[in-house]
Amino acid sequence: MHDVPQWEAPEGSWASSAARRRNMQAIRSRDTKPEQVVRRLVHAQGLRYRVCARPLPKLRRTADMVFRPVKVAVFIDGCYWHGCPQHYVPPKTNSGYWSEKVLGNVARDRDTDRQLEDAGWLVLRFWEHEPSALCADKIAAAVLARRAQLRKV
Repeated sequence: MHDVPQWEAPEGSWASSAARRRNMQAIRSRDTKPEQVVRRLVHAQGLRYRVCARPLPKLRRTADMVFRPVKVAVFIDGCYWHGCPQHYVPPKTNSGYWSEKVLGNVARDRDTDRQLEDAGWLVLRFWEHEPSALCADKIAAAVLARRAQLRKV
């Protein structure tokens, strides 16, 4: 029988334990339940889009839904990872690291919004707790409005 060495977090690691590491690795960065529901509802309204795509090729950030011809980028943000003012609760363990991580995510979100808007994109952001049908309706309305604007030009 072989002794299996106990997993230890490397110095300065984000993982405070092997269990925490497994838990954090299991968290999805795309195709979350809220994203899937909103996508299904938008698709049912006859709209087509790219999933988890870069709106701007040189910008190394992806939107959850991209309507490239009308320049609409949709983000469905998780309450924890994006610092929802309503639901974000700082963690009890390793709080300094995680709070900094969330603040960095929020700063990156604002920078992404600014860069996309500067390039003529409409950025739509929703929280994961918002009603999916309402999000889908807002997305459809925005896309259809942008299409109508393009036709006039």
